[in-house]
Amino acid sequence: MTMVTPSSLRDAARHLSLSGRPLCVHASLRSFGHVEGGAAAVVDALLAEGCTVLVPTFTSGFRMPPPPGWRLPRNGWNYDAYPGRADGAGKAFTPQSTEIDADMGAIPTAVMARPDRRRGYHPGNSFAAVGPNAEALVAEQEPLDVYAPLEALDRRSGAVVLMGVGLDKMTLLHLAERRAGRRLFRRWGSGRDGRPVEIETGGCSDGFPQLAPVLEPYQRIARVGESPWRVFDARDALEVASRAIQRTPELTHCGAADCERCNDAVAGGPILEAE
Repeated sequence: MTMVTPSSLRDAARHLSLSGRPLCVHASLRSFGHVEGGAAAVVDALLAEGCTVLVPTFTSGFRMPPPPGWRLPRNGWNYDAYPGRADGAGKAFTPQSTEIDADMGAIPTAVMARPDRRRGYHPGNSFAAVGPNAEALVAEQEPLDVYAPLEALDRRSGAVVLMGVGLDKMTLLHLAERRAGRRLFRRWGSGRDGRPVEIETGGCSDGFPQLAPVLEPYQRIARVGESPWRVFDARDALEVASRAIQRTPELTHCGAADCERCNDAVAGGPILEAE
């Protein structure tokens, strides 16, 4: 099995022009082979190169059902068949919360374990960051502005790093959907005071690999141990992906005829009651 050392991780960051930049990292630690020092070593190596590491730290433990009678057309949800979970009953989400879903992976868990990490305020799809620009990246995240950290990543000339994972894990493409004119879906979660709050979320990402032909000319690639890394500058990826979605909305559809989230997203997303 290939051994990945901290020095090889730093070498890769320099080779891919990542040093000193904010990075949104999506990773499979298993894809590396064996990493000396584990997930924490990956985070430490990027920090040693002056990077800020931003990761998704989603949690399902604060979900709440919508209020009685609350419905939005085209919201990717069959209200009659699925009333919604109430995992968040009696709980309160704050940026100091340490809960994170197990399937987020080892590297987001390692970021969450650091005392100097900063976490955004979203009781479903929060992001957390560590490094010199951590606070600036997550400070504006709110329940109805879920991808504010990715907007901040774009403003700060950041990049997305896919470490052994595919485009279906690239959360930035949900922001591209919004820039293409789609509304994001609405759900409910438990807020700072334990009361339900309306939250904004992305939809199905299983169709995102179909964006590969438009994104591949903008990627930089390297292999770290056994892990294939792909890097996209956030600004380039957002521009080309949003244009592709505008031209061909069905491009992001997962292909399942009964996928309500994809069907409603392609149609433009939820119709808000105020309209």
